[in-house]
Formats: sequence, structure tokens, C-alpha cells
Amino acid sequence: MPPPPDRCFLFLQGPHGPFFDRVGRMLARSGARVLRVGFNRGDERFWSDRASFVAYDGTPEAWPDRLSALLDTEGVTDIVLYGDTRPVHAAAVAEARARGLTVHVFEEGYLRPYWITYERGGSNGHSRLMQMTIPGMRMALERSEMEMPAAPARWGDMRHHVFYGALYHFYVMALNGRYRGFRPHRGITVLGEFRLHLARLLLMPVHAVERMIATQRIRLGGFPYHLVLMQLAHDASFRMHGPFATMTEFIDLCLKGFAEGAPRHHHLVFKAHPLEDGRSPVLADLRRLAAEYGVADRVHFVRGGKLAALLNQARSAVTVNSTAAQQVLWRGLPLKVFGAAVYSQPEFCSPQPLPEFFAQPRRPDSRAYRDYRHYLLETSQVPGGFYSARGRRHALRQVIDMMLAPTDPYDALAQGIAAPRQQLVVVQ
Repeated sequence: MPPPPDRCFLFLQGPHGPFFDRVGRMLARSGARVLRVGFNRGDERFWSDRASFVAYDGTPEAWPDRLSALLDTEGVTDIVLYGDTRPVHAAAVAEARARGLTVHVFEEGYLRPYWITYERGGSNGHSRLMQMTIPGMRMALERSEMEMPAAPARWGDMRHHVFYGALYHFYVMALNGRYRGFRPHRGITVLGEFRLHLARLLLMPVHAVERMIATQRIRLGGFPYHLVLMQLAHDASFRMHGPFATMTEFIDLCLKGFAEGAPRHHHLVFKAHPLEDGRSPVLADLRRLAAEYGVADRVHFVRGGKLAALLNQARSAVTVNSTAAQQVLWRGLPLKVFGAAVYSQPEFCSPQPLPEFFAQPRRPDSRAYRDYRHYLLETSQVPGGFYSARGRRHALRQVIDMMLAPTDPYDALAQGIAAPRQQLVVVQ
């Protein structure tokens, strides 16, 4: 069904690269009006329609008033954004709720890297999933006859992700004169962001060799080991939905629990986030704290890369609220979670104190997790990706109709009116 003629989508900040531009173009073809607010030159660079672009060059403090005026003058009905915790987005979500507008939230896939997340109202710790139960999900699934889709044989856009991040921050650093009031939402300068992205892009081959050597030492070591799934210290999920002020606090807790509870022949592997860029001294802190707890000879660090090779032989995993924990649960491994996470259900996340967990971790209810995963794939998880052209094509085939639909994807499934889900097929 086409949207009503007065449907107006206002886009705010999106993932680095052209994804929001492609979504906006297709919504415009459907008959909806589309606007984009840009807060810096990077936002402007990745929006192709100059006529629908609104440059905001004011301060963050003045943004709520400017937004309110824009909503009034343009008759905005829908707000589209990526991540709901950065200050400009949090202000927009609050204003939208007060006015009864629809908020479309994109986020990295809860079941990444083969899917992206699309929800309404909020994501991660603000997601509707936080109030749902496994029995409730099972009831909704009774209206679906779709088999759980498998992940594709090949997928991945990490190089595209890093490239677009570097390019975005270059534009902000070098060509941002028009946006005098811009301030980055992270505690680092734009120049610092650009240098970190560029260094990561250039050092990818070196890091790949380091990762291969570290992984082989663990796989060939013959010892039982537990995994710590690390996150970016500046990531919104870690900062806004976790109990730790710094990554060092989390590292310290893990090492203390391991030293107190794990059998002496067990090892502990810290797996860095694939986008870890060195802005936090995680490796130096890890080495220092491991020595203080007397476990330095049983602690390992792996820099980024894919998780499967390490998970396949792990005994358990610990995280704050990383989405990588979904891979842990998919394998039926015990999992300890410390922050608010969309998968933190009592059926499959351990309530044990950390020393007890390392000593004898409790296994999850794998049937409950499979039902949970099936529920996500029928609702908020969209096949595709933000950064590669192929990933964007897959996502656009599904997500535009979801945005135009009158019903939230969770409600649509419960009411038995969910649209058919696209199957992931990769042609080699």
C-alpha cells in the first residue's frame, strides 16, 4: 500500500557511507517526502539530493529548538536515525515521542554480520525486546510457518566499514568550515578519529598476521579456555547500557574472577572488537592486571578478526553486552552477561557469580535460544549490510516496505500480518 501523500521522513545521522542516501531515494520513489539534516561535512557528502538537505550549523544546545521548528514547518511524520543514544538523536527521540511521531532506528545487526537491525522507538537497551519473554515470543511464532533462515556462505564488509569511516572523518576534518557549531559525540577530536581510522586501514595486513599467530597458539595449545568478548570502550552499548565506566574495570573484573575460580590448567582469551583502534590502552592494561593477579602465563589477547575459530573450542564466554554473544549462544556455550542486552534472557544467560561461572559454567537452554533467534529473524533482523554495495542491495529489498508498513515488525508478527521474509541466497 502506498504511503499517504503527507508522509514525511526526516533522516538524521546514519552509518558511514551511502546507506541512508539509498534508503531516502527509494522512499522518495514510493511517494513519500524525504528530508535529511546534516551536522557536518561527512553527513553532507553522503546525501545526493541537495534540495532535500538541511545543514545544521548551530551548537548542540540549540538543536532541540531547531528540530522542533523543523518538525512544525515541514510536517514531519517519521524520524529515521542510526543509534538512539548520541545526543542529537536522543533529543530527537524525546521530541518525537512527545509528538507521537514514528521513530525508525537502524543499528548493527543483533545477529551480525549477516543482518542489520531495524526497530521502532529504540534499540539495544531501549529496544522493545528488553520487555519481552521467551514464552511470549513462542506465542507470536505460532503464526509463522517459515523455517529459520541460514546465514549465507560468504558475507562481510569490514574493509568497506573502515574505508567509509576514514573517508567520513576526512571530510569532517578537512572540509567542515560550514559547520561551526559541530562537536563529535565521542570524546575525541575529528582529527584523532581520522588518524585512528586511517592507521587501522593501513595496519590491517600487520594485524592479520598477529591475529593468525595468536589464534594458532591458542588452538594448538591443548588447554581448555574461556573467552572474553571485548567491546569498543566508546561504543554506545558499553557506555549507556553497561555497569562499567571504562574497559579497564571490565578487564579487572574478568581477571579477578578467573584467578579466584578457574581451574589452574584453564586459560582466558580476550578477543578484541574487530574495530578496536587503540584509543584505549586495553592491551597494556590487560598485561599489567594479569601480572598482578598472577595469571599472566594463562592469559591471551587476540586482535579482532572472526570469532568462529576461537568459539568452536571454547568452554564459555563472558561479555558486557556484545552482540557477538549471539554466536556463543548459537553454539550452546555458557554465557555470562554484565550489561543490559537484548538477548539477556534467564533461559540462556548464566546468573552465577563470575568465579563460580569460571569453575563450572552453567549451560544455556539451547531450544529457548533457537526460538529467540527465530523470533528476531522474523521481526527486526533484515538480511544485508550497511557498507558494501551487495549488502545494501539485500537490505533495501526488505527494509523499505518495513518502514512504510503501518505496524511495528514485532506487532506485525504477533498479529499475523508480517510480510514474507527474504531468504539469504549467495550466488558464488
